Amino acid sequence: MKKRDLLELKIEEVEFPSKGIAYHEGKPVYIKNALPGQTVKVMINKVREDYAEGKVQEIIERSPVEQESFCAHYGICGGCAHQTLTYEKQLEMKEEQVKRLLGAAGIEDYTFLGIEGSPEEFAYRNKMEYSFGDAERGGELTLGMHEKGKFNSVVTVDQCKIADEDFNQILRTTLEYFKNKGVSKYNSKSHEGYLRHFIIRKAKRTGETLVNIVTSTQIQFDMDEWVKLIKELDLEGKLVGILHTFNDNISDVVISERTDILWGQDYFTEEILGLRFKISAFSFFQTNSLGAEKLYSMVLDFMGNADNKTIFDLYSGTGTIGQIVAKKAKKVIGIELIEEAVEAANKNAKMNGLDNCTFLAGDVLKKIDELKAKPDIIILDPPRVGVHPKALQKIMRYKAPEIIYVSCNPKTLAENLKDAQQAGYRVDKVKVMDMFPHTPHVETVVLMSRVKVNTMF
Repeated sequence: MKKRDLLELKIEEVEFPSKGIAYHEGKPVYIKNALPGQTVKVMINKVREDYAEGKVQEIIERSPVEQESFCAHYGICGGCAHQTLTYEKQLEMKEEQVKRLLGAAGIEDYTFLGIEGSPEEFAYRNKMEYSFGDAERGGELTLGMHEKGKFNSVVTVDQCKIADEDFNQILRTTLEYFKNKGVSKYNSKSHEGYLRHFIIRKAKRTGETLVNIVTSTQIQFDMDEWVKLIKELDLEGKLVGILHTFNDNISDVVISERTDILWGQDYFTEEILGLRFKISAFSFFQTNSLGAEKLYSMVLDFMGNADNKTIFDLYSGTGTIGQIVAKKAKKVIGIELIEEAVEAANKNAKMNGLDNCTFLAGDVLKKIDELKAKPDIIILDPPRVGVHPKALQKIMRYKAPEIIYVSCNPKTLAENLKDAQQAGYRVDKVKVMDMFPHTPHVETVVLMSRVKVNTMF
């Protein structure tokens, strides 16, 4: 087997997040976005001594567990890679992947509480971040997602099934308007052009909707006519704000160098488990609001009676988990790197009448040294990269009787749990929550308890 070989392979299993595994001459071949049971034509693009990697060129035979896709954009848009599997099969596969990763890390003898499905299988996303572009060089303006495997190509996704129908309507109106006006899209290679990104956020409980168009500053364009069009749309939700963000940064990510309010306000309000949260244009918030309620309910269940307990909420974001658990705790102290998120967390806590929680801005690795309180429970909800080993060492030194770990990446979760076990913690319970139907991603909640003196750190 060598690079650029074309092979016909059968996918035997799938590794998180969406990597099919086939075997050729006894060597595993890892193939992105392949499903178990498929027979595929693969071009080999990497060969190592003990494994190889390849890219699907053609699906020769579908998996016996596959069904017809539900989306007009399937196969072109890079999202919803698992939509040809029944939702029941998706849950089964995610559950198995989490258990396999934990087992490979030596995490055993815990109570596995299964997987919870999303309350909504479709139209569950409360945020969509689209790109302006074209499907082919010099083609007409598009607005949507990057084409599968082609970073420079953007596909219009105005019939997306995991987005709210209001989003599709706003997207169509916006695209047609700027197409008719002949406004240029931003070119990420030449760094010339105007239209860059388009973000829509909508609360599930309140229906409040926030629209944000992101452009360069290379031309001056009067947005009044477009704003009027958006305001006149017959939406199911309630439009509360239209924003214009200016971004001249050369990287192809949404960065706010300046954001103007074109109409209304610069935030929307969501309700989760009886609490209200003001969410600004760039604040992190779980993209599945109803799924988040189930996820946070798992944390509350694992926490049990905490009336007299002090809780550390590390990697606290906008303080959603911290405020939810504050209703059942004596005291909550949160730490989050992003200052804007901390400011929002403290304001939301005040709005919700919670005087027993405080959120601090800073890197967990450094800020945790300043905490004088002794935690009874530590809640960890880190980004996809997991908890940095040095930060984990400091967290272990607090010797909290219990740790609840909320993870969006079971791979880094498994690595962190392995270190926690060596530091004297036992994994007691694991429960999986699917926040992202039809995609490979999944959340996991773990309860750990301290069982012996910390000998490692």
